Amino acid sequence: MLSRIKDIAANLAPRLIEIRRHIHSHPELSGQEYQTAAYVAGVLSSCGLHVQELVGKTGVVGEMLGSGTDSRLLAIRADMDALPIQEKTGLEYTSRQTGIMHACGHDVHTTVGLGTAMVLAQLGETLPGTIRFLFQPAEETAQGAGWMVKDGVMQDVSAILALHTFPTIPGGCVGIRYGALTAAADDLEITILGESGHGARPHEAIDAIWIAAQVLTTLQQAISRTHNPLRPVVLTIGQITGGRAPNVIADQVRMLGTVRSLHPETSAALPTWIEQIVASVCQPFGARYEINYRRGVPSVQNDPALTQLIEVAAHEAWGSDRVQLLLEPSLGAEDFSLYLDHAPGTMFRLGVAFPDQPNYPLHHPQFHVNEAAIVTGVVTMAYAAYKYWQN
Repeated sequence: MLSRIKDIAANLAPRLIEIRRHIHSHPELSGQEYQTAAYVAGVLSSCGLHVQELVGKTGVVGEMLGSGTDSRLLAIRADMDALPIQEKTGLEYTSRQTGIMHACGHDVHTTVGLGTAMVLAQLGETLPGTIRFLFQPAEETAQGAGWMVKDGVMQDVSAILALHTFPTIPGGCVGIRYGALTAAADDLEITILGESGHGARPHEAIDAIWIAAQVLTTLQQAISRTHNPLRPVVLTIGQITGGRAPNVIADQVRMLGTVRSLHPETSAALPTWIEQIVASVCQPFGARYEINYRRGVPSVQNDPALTQLIEVAAHEAWGSDRVQLLLEPSLGAEDFSLYLDHAPGTMFRLGVAFPDQPNYPLHHPQFHVNEAAIVTGVVTMAYAAYKYWQN
């Protein structure tokens, strides 16, 4: 069966590259993936899948029925949205949309999802269970998975698989990570409320800028002394606004940031911990504060059995030289985690690095992928799907 899957994927390779380049040159922002969704639906329909559009706002679901001898339903997820970045790769198939680019590899994810459907459609009679392909919008804004779940895409799903490109892994290699793959990512807003005064008489005012600086410094210092260093927390304040004039003491400062963590217990404790720190700084100086802590997406926790399924499939398909065990998680976020509230799942890394040219990080205007990785992703995903019902 592996040989058959590899042969089908090899024959499809030119078509898969054509698909990826079309998607790359026509990127769409989160929640606006109308053309991409229509294109995806067309490809899925041509493979004989039952297709639903406008799922999760602009998402697409394709379902492939097996022989029905196994009641387990396997889902495969791919995200479709691009980023508000001006592309600077100079490729012949560069983005045609000013200020929008597939700089995170979602064009590859969508192509691998379609390629997997194209391969498995030719194996339909040998698959005992149903496969549901989820083409999701708005991953970059961490909204799309929630939209899809709300529209019922995880109903009856027994397991779910996904992948993500990784520019530090050689093209054509597969990265496997057991346990935490990505971080929980929450939004933080802190407002420091002081009292205005003349810049020459600071003792008659409550300086919100100075107190905000103390809050920021104390938060960063306290992380290293009050949190287990083996359970990391990253708190970044990326925007600060406050003040009206150079000679007026500010009465209000607003800070916006992100908070990342890997362990559910740590994540649960962070809002209270942050408020305790802010209060301990503000109260001695008479300042007040407001905190808005918004939960984002939780950490992706890869299921051990499904992760092993991917690892074994990749080893059998490509050999040990092309399979890497990833020792460290990423503190990036992934809304794939929202599906895992409904079924076990795993996400693997697909290497897209070039051996002989610069490799740029995700979300960079010159991010580019080694297209040889597409077949690697398709074969790995399709073979893992086939093996899922053999266990």
